[in-house]
Amino acid sequence: MGPLLGVLALVTLLSPGLACPGPCSCSTKKNGRLLAECAYRELRDVPRGLSPNVTILTLSANRLARLGRSSLAEAPELQSLWLGYNHISAVEPGTFAHLRHLKNLDLSHNRLADFPWQDLGGLGALQILKLNNNRLWRVPRGALAGLRELRSLWLNDNALATLARGTFEGLPALAQLQLFHNPFNCSCGLFWLGEWARGTSAALSGAGSTLCAEPARLRGRAVTAIPAELCVPPSAQLTYLSSLARGGPADGLTLSLHCSVAGSPPPEVRWRVQTAAGRSLEIPGPAAPAAPQRRFLAFRNGTMAIPDFGKEDEGTYTCVAVNELGSREVSLHVALAGSEGPAEQLPRDDPQPGQPGQPCAGGSEQQPSGLGENLVIVYHVPRGVRSAAGGREFPLGVLPLALALLLC
Repeated sequence: MGPLLGVLALVTLLSPGLACPGPCSCSTKKNGRLLAECAYRELRDVPRGLSPNVTILTLSANRLARLGRSSLAEAPELQSLWLGYNHISAVEPGTFAHLRHLKNLDLSHNRLADFPWQDLGGLGALQILKLNNNRLWRVPRGALAGLRELRSLWLNDNALATLARGTFEGLPALAQLQLFHNPFNCSCGLFWLGEWARGTSAALSGAGSTLCAEPARLRGRAVTAIPAELCVPPSAQLTYLSSLARGGPADGLTLSLHCSVAGSPPPEVRWRVQTAAGRSLEIPGPAAPAAPQRRFLAFRNGTMAIPDFGKEDEGTYTCVAVNELGSREVSLHVALAGSEGPAEQLPRDDPQPGQPGQPCAGGSEQQPSGLGENLVIVYHVPRGVRSAAGGREFPLGVLPLALALLLC
């Protein structure tokens, strides 16, 4: 009886670690991992009473409809979690966040329209993520960042129409990606995917079925083969003109800035103003000018006008050209100078020709320059002042001058 009592005592001591819910069968694998097999049990909830040491939990092919935050709290050591072929339509944020050892997560063949993407931030050991055959319509930007061990990602057979640029960056171990059978809209916002696919070692499984659903002209074409000529990053060039406002005050000066843009699709033009006095303004488009900014008039053709331009309006004026492939900025630094003396006393910093082979300011480089470059000095000369050259009166009392960078 002695040996038998010893065995019973040992079983009693170990029983908490081998706890198994009634509907499931539990066992120890050869590698020492504990398996809780709960598949095909018609379960509507994750069963209670799981061993805290269980490392493999199979709940596939049940009737689970929802996973609450505490559904898996009893099994923090999980390495593999199989939840495929259920009816899951909702997963509460935090459900997976504590599973730091999880390597395999299968939620395929469910009814998920969304997923607690933020939970992935704590799953650095994850190697396989199967979310295929659901109703997912988005993968948020940066949702997969940090999954440096992820080898296989299944997103096929969902409702994805687009993917944010860089979705699969930061996944150095990725070897297999499945995206087929999604209704992709092959706008230029998805153009990056082809560039990424050509530069990665990961295999895009089912590439022949990863096709455009929209627009109609690209329907049936591979998502990774959007024609390059349809997608051109924006470029911008900024020019200016100053004149006296007709019908306005005798000396009212209007400064007009014109932003010429190019790209495909046609870029949207936005304006940003940083005055020397420290005011920072975002100028709305022509459809909805903000009341405090009505004096900055934005037009659909890329022109902005500043009536009654004065010293308080000096500063940096930036045109921002934006399309689906990115944005480009070009800036002008605008200053106002005046004189009560004759024209001979005005500074004579005549424009100098640009260096051969150098692009004009606001041309191909499209980068905002530091103070002192792209500088426009607008001279406001009182009516009646005549030039030293020929005694002519300056039209409407305005003489616009610019550095050579703007006139080449």
